[in-house]
Parts: sequence; structure tokens; C-alpha cells
Amino acid sequence: MSRIGKNPVAVPAGVSVTIEGQSVTVKGPKGELAWTLAEEVEITQDGQELKISVRSDTARARSMWGLSRSLVNNMVVGVTKGFEQTLELVGVGYRAALKGQSLSMQLGFSHDVDIPPPPGISFVVPKQTEVKINGIDKQLVGETAARIRRIRPPEPYKGKGVRYAGEQVRRKEGKKK
Repeated sequence: MSRIGKNPVAVPAGVSVTIEGQSVTVKGPKGELAWTLAEEVEITQDGQELKISVRSDTARARSMWGLSRSLVNNMVVGVTKGFEQTLELVGVGYRAALKGQSLSMQLGFSHDVDIPPPPGISFVVPKQTEVKINGIDKQLVGETAARIRRIRPPEPYKGKGVRYAGEQVRRKEGKKK
């Protein structure tokens, strides 16, 4: 029995959920998201709650049960509050700025790195060394943050690079004399 899957998903006021077969569409104040559930699970709306259950008791059905519940819950949270990921730039001369909608970063290369935002994602640069990635799709926000981090990941000797906010970088000892 899935501890995550058996919990209902609360639908707050101002959010509408449409269920057509296996596809679920969630509309809220921040936008609209859609997802097609696996065939092993079924979703029902009971008032202001969404309940997800399994159709058969197989290993795949049980694993899809908790996953489907988490994805639907993330859709509901995304259209009401949205998601945000914060990146920090650590290093001398490392800085970020907005050029229109796209993000322009100086990361120690001979050129600036310009990143256009994917549809549904917006960048905010509160400080030169901090980048916030906002959106309603949790997966897309995380993937965009990971792609930006992959350009210059933190290195273990000085800790320079792009890191997630609060990330602990494992440091190595330098050369011995």
C-alpha cells in the first residue's frame, strides 16, 4: 500500500480540475497544466479532493500510484503558488544580468553565456550573484536550474561555479609542500 498514493489531493478554491479518461487538466490563477496518467491508476474527483487508486495490484501499478499522486499534487501547487529555484554564482567576476527576457552570465569564459527562458519559465536577478528561476511546472523549473548549473558546476578546490542555494560543496585539500 502506497503511503503517498492513498492521501487525497486537496483542490483549493479558484482551481478547476478536468478529468477526461486518463488525462488531467488543472487550471488556476497562474496558468494551466495537463498530464496523462498511467493506465494502471485511475483518478476520481470527490468534491474538493482528488483521489487516485490502482486498478490492479501489480508492482508497476503500485509504483505509478504514488508517482501519479505526487505529479497531480505538484500541478495543483504549481497553478496556485508556483515553484522557484535559486542559484548562486560563486567566483571572482562571476555575475548574472537580464537582457530582455534572457539570462546573461559571466562565468569566467571568454564570452558571456546567454540563456533564453523556456516557455513558462521566467528569470529574476535580485543580486548579481543570485538567479531565481520561477514557473508553474516543477519539473521544468528544476530542469532549467540543472542546465544552468551544468554550464559551470562548482569545482572542489576553490568552490567556484554555479550552485543551488544552500548547496554544500565538498572541498578537497590543495597541493602539499
